[in-house]
Amino acid sequence: MRSVKFAAFALLLCTRPIGAQEHPAQADTPPIVSKDHPAQADAPPDGVISGIITRENQEMAMIRQRSPMVETYIQKVKILEKDGSWRPDGDHYFIGRAQLSKGLELESLDARKNNPIRRIVGSLTTLFDFGAEFLPKGFLQMIYLDNEGLSTENYKFNYVRRELLGEVRALVFDVVPSKQAENGRFVGRIWVEDQAFAIVRFNGSYSTHHDANLIFHFDSWRVNAGPNLWLPAFIYSEEKAESLPVAKMQMFKAQTRLWAYNSGQARQEQELSQLRVESAAPVIDKSQQDNDLSPYQEARAWDQQALDNISEKLERIGLLAPRGEIDKILDAVANNLVSGNHLDFVPEIRCRVMMTSTIESFTLGHTIVLSRGLIDVLPDEATLAAMLAKELSFAVLDRKGIDTRYAFYDTLRFDEQTIFQHFDFNRKAEIDTAASAKAAELLKNSPYSDQLDIAESFVTELHARSHEIPNLISPRLGDARILQLPVVTKTPDDPLAGHIVALPLGGRIRLDPWDDSLELLKARPAGSTTEREKMPFEITPFMIYLTRVVVENPKESEVAAPPQPGT
Repeated sequence: MRSVKFAAFALLLCTRPIGAQEHPAQADTPPIVSKDHPAQADAPPDGVISGIITRENQEMAMIRQRSPMVETYIQKVKILEKDGSWRPDGDHYFIGRAQLSKGLELESLDARKNNPIRRIVGSLTTLFDFGAEFLPKGFLQMIYLDNEGLSTENYKFNYVRRELLGEVRALVFDVVPSKQAENGRFVGRIWVEDQAFAIVRFNGSYSTHHDANLIFHFDSWRVNAGPNLWLPAFIYSEEKAESLPVAKMQMFKAQTRLWAYNSGQARQEQELSQLRVESAAPVIDKSQQDNDLSPYQEARAWDQQALDNISEKLERIGLLAPRGEIDKILDAVANNLVSGNHLDFVPEIRCRVMMTSTIESFTLGHTIVLSRGLIDVLPDEATLAAMLAKELSFAVLDRKGIDTRYAFYDTLRFDEQTIFQHFDFNRKAEIDTAASAKAAELLKNSPYSDQLDIAESFVTELHARSHEIPNLISPRLGDARILQLPVVTKTPDDPLAGHIVALPLGGRIRLDPWDDSLELLKARPAGSTTEREKMPFEITPFMIYLTRVVVENPKESEVAAPPQPGT
């Protein structure tokens, strides 16, 4: 029987796999029918139910071979009387590694040092203030329709219609537990892609009684990582107080994200398998060239080796995204600051993205790192420039260099569960003050000098909501003083009327849970938004544009063939 305790901890976001391509329609596939006219839908072929059950049990077996990163972010919510909108009223955060081969086991990465600033800001790891006990693996359980697998003995399937989820044609079924099934079974709706009958989305709850709704509702999405491989990636859940059995339970919303299914492996294996041929050009005598390094250059190379070792460690774990499209955009904005101030860096400034939803940033030598969560909520390029200017100022002042002990690779041979204990890029208050002053100077001499009104409104809004989202602004690796950003113009008393000063979480970036690659969302303009729709720093549901990957991923050729109807 399934446990009915649920968790409040861990997170992730909508993604379209980088390798995804449009899948051509097949002539023998029945026509798609609009969800507005379900009565026109034709029934699915015979044997689909058995195909769904077989495919789901195969999928679970494949998923249990993986150990992805899991992040859950929860916001307790209060409803404002003036307009009925939701507003955060406290939050919780969890990040860890799932050991799916052991069931629903999670190993936390959040065992941080006893830092008083971070202890004050947030970072609670046990959650009893909701009035009930919440466990991280309760949210992780939502990656499975049923942790014990599907069977016709435990479930009844009622066909509803056909529906498009992005580019994927899906069969929609309502699923209810059988009368003889034990408590804790799934009840809700499933979407099944129409080629291999893999479940790609399920929406509902795990109920303890057939006629009662006592457990959190959730919407769980899987994305295609290769032929016949659909990976749990995004889960949205919410609940209102009146539907919960514990009187003290507040209304809440939560996002759970999973990634790093193949973190740090595919690229290394691809490089190892590549055949390299030496050039046929004649050997050039380099004895007369300036190949020797000066002591200053050797010191820089040593620092760079330490930085490369740290970056590789973070990327292999799944905390640092591989270089890609987003980094190039950040590099371009940073270069505008550098060129506008006539700065010269050797090596040049480069930017990277941390995978977490927490709002944080830090600098490693000449490498600036911004979290995915921070980039997600930034409203415009000038605000991004303000964030980069603060970090760039540390490189200009050179107040804190690389810890060169990490140039020795053996110093990085520690368990990933202690990663936040070994890496701490927080800065002292006096250094931060000097950097803020320098950042204001950098912005004045940049192309963004007359575009910073919204940037200051962003900081004002973040500061105003800091008591509502303490864990979102409680960094895991970076600086805890993100609210102390440079001010170069008069800050308005209120956020600019008619402008969005901060986006909801997930507002800019989508990630690929297989290889951790990131790309910008390509959403259509939403048009004018009401005050209720702006939702700065808030959690919103996932609505994924699903696609198929037609190029086989490494080591996935042995994935079981899709079941056929009637088998």
